[in-house]
Amino acid sequence: MIRMPVLLAALAVACPALAAPNPADLTTISERSGFLKTGRYDEVIQLCAAFQKAHPKAVRCIDFGRTPEGRPMKVLIATRTGAFTPAEAKKRGVPVQLIQGGIHSGEIDGKDAGFLALREVLEGKAAKGALEKQVLLFVPVFNIDGHERFGKWNRPNQRGPEEMGWRTTAQNYNLNRDYAKADSPEMQAMLALVNAWDPIAYIDLHVTNGAKFEHDIAIMVEPVHGGDAPLRAAGRALRDGVIADLAKAGSLPLPFYPSFTVGDDPTSGVVDGVSPPRFSTGYFLTRNRLGMLVETHSWKDYPTRVRITRNTVISCLDHVAKFGREWMKVAQEADARAARVGGQPVALTYKASDKSRTIDFRGYEYTRTMSDVSGALMTRYDESKPQIWKLSVRDDVQPDMTVTAPRGGYVVPAAHASAVAAKLAQHGIAYRKLGKAIVKVEVGTFRADKATLSAQSTEGHQRLSLQGAWKPETRDIPAGSLFVPIAQAKSLLVMSLLEPLAPDAMVAWGDFNNAFERKEYMEAYVAEEVAREQMAANPALTEEFKKRLASDAEFAKSPSARLDFFYRRHSSWDEQFNLYPVMRTAVELR
Repeated sequence: MIRMPVLLAALAVACPALAAPNPADLTTISERSGFLKTGRYDEVIQLCAAFQKAHPKAVRCIDFGRTPEGRPMKVLIATRTGAFTPAEAKKRGVPVQLIQGGIHSGEIDGKDAGFLALREVLEGKAAKGALEKQVLLFVPVFNIDGHERFGKWNRPNQRGPEEMGWRTTAQNYNLNRDYAKADSPEMQAMLALVNAWDPIAYIDLHVTNGAKFEHDIAIMVEPVHGGDAPLRAAGRALRDGVIADLAKAGSLPLPFYPSFTVGDDPTSGVVDGVSPPRFSTGYFLTRNRLGMLVETHSWKDYPTRVRITRNTVISCLDHVAKFGREWMKVAQEADARAARVGGQPVALTYKASDKSRTIDFRGYEYTRTMSDVSGALMTRYDESKPQIWKLSVRDDVQPDMTVTAPRGGYVVPAAHASAVAAKLAQHGIAYRKLGKAIVKVEVGTFRADKATLSAQSTEGHQRLSLQGAWKPETRDIPAGSLFVPIAQAKSLLVMSLLEPLAPDAMVAWGDFNNAFERKEYMEAYVAEEVAREQMAANPALTEEFKKRLASDAEFAKSPSARLDFFYRRHSSWDEQFNLYPVMRTAVELR
């Protein structure tokens, strides 16, 4: 066991600022405690004002929202370009980077590391000249109400700090499942900040769960495996550049999340992939911007995690300073390509192929024995005995679900226009309201062959999975409906929200469940009479029914299914049942 004085001495060599905290007002409680503690949110409020006061020409402190419990959401704007507003940044072509801590407030490394890094940058001790070439938006804590649910052992799978906040918000939302659906007031405030500033890079600072091993940090970026192909090169440059900087500083960084296929069994290997847009990296991919997920390893102590997170922040500042303008140009070109995607195949999900490679992974000796407590295999790690594991990694990530984009866009009927418009506005997606009815329009409609509700709620939603396909129809479109053009930079985000099979579509989150609930019905004795009338009038229908009975055993043994065979052919059948209330069109509607 390494004693704390020895550990702090080692940290002093690696990062002098950790061992010799500045007594000025810009130090944190964490720094003054030797990175054993973390402060409460009132410290963030005080530091935000103190940084602005100490560096009035380089820092602004503003509120960008308010939490459900009434706390101000703070962001520090740090730059020496003079671009303290989104309009100025855009006018001057200055890259914007948003670095966010505490989305899971038990994982609070980013707050203390971010303040430390910002102070060093402003004092000219690190990332020299970086603020002359970019705007930094630093959100010390995203989940503020969760941060104030303070206590020991809130993260039992983590070493330090002594006390920390909670994973979810006061409303029990997991903010890193909320980017696409944007239920929480916190996420709605964050999206407004993002819409205003349009950061080229969004850095999301976390701490892992999982097994014990020597690697201390993972850096994952998208687009890399998915998204716009030319923009992937920028994503790889950011990821690989930060990993190289961390390795040079003595870390053991990984380019994938170190979560085993079977959680506590290293022999099961790792499968990489692309997160759906409920997560930060998957979300910013849909906006053609760079999203980085930073995961320090929970079993490293807090001083170590703060140090390597600080190193990551400094590296990100350096790389955006060097390449930010170039990446902005690539992103703008990606936006232009996205606006021309109509009629083309678009990947909405990704999956690792069966191809695998074996890497040397720095773990520890471990045993897996049967537990007399759980009755399952139990893993024990011996951290005194480092061991090289031959780890299988599947990281050949390929498109999984691909959908052809509509040539014109999507139509949302008037009955649902208000709710959908509010969601589109949260994401900064362009749409227009149709002022008059349009009759007999050729559209694509999606009718579910099967609609399955989740067994339990997720994030307060009863999720819905559909099976079915788009088919051409002629329908009337009432006045007040929405037209959402595909010809816009956020076309991939549009499809992610409105394609019925997309994993984070509005319909997948249960926003249209009513459309898939049967409301009207025909009494069985009435259906019996209707069935006999239809068969008497249509011998071909009788033959079709008999064939179905012979070929489909499940149908044959279900009285309700047999009667529905005829009910569906009756004029009283609800033609809107299982009809997804969003349509596609090949032309622009006005």
